[in-house]
Amino acid sequence: MPSPTPRRPDDLVQLLTRAERLAARRLQGVLEVEGCSLDAWRVLASLSDGEGHHMTGLADAAFLPPPTLTKLVDQLVDQNLVHRRVDPLDRRRVLAHLTPRGRAYWQRVDRAVRAGRPSLGDGDDDLLRSLLDRLAATLEESAHVARARG
Repeated sequence: MPSPTPRRPDDLVQLLTRAERLAARRLQGVLEVEGCSLDAWRVLASLSDGEGHHMTGLADAAFLPPPTLTKLVDQLVDQNLVHRRVDPLDRRRVLAHLTPRGRAYWQRVDRAVRAGRPSLGDGDDDLLRSLLDRLAATLEESAHVARARG
């Protein structure tokens, strides 16, 4: 009986990349029907918590460079989905918020995304989320340690 093929060290990266691309493709299909881009969805998702968010935090959450985020937020403002306010704690900074129209739009898009999301079933969704969260935290921690050494 042949022994199993040994796993290459990059198998995890390959699996994560494949899963991310397949999930993004599926998500983009749902979002297109709703007239929403993946980047806009990420921004709206961050703002859906009802808290105001600084542009720096939104750029990080949406995986966008700041100039690209600014253009996207400008478009969302033009669509009356987002508005900006001066941060009351630091008047030099701006906070972005969903407008009432933006909140209604987000709720519609979120329902469509949730309805189109396949489930692994039997608690595996929660397990996967937990494992991916641990992996991300471990990778961030090791990056901080490496920067501190370097």
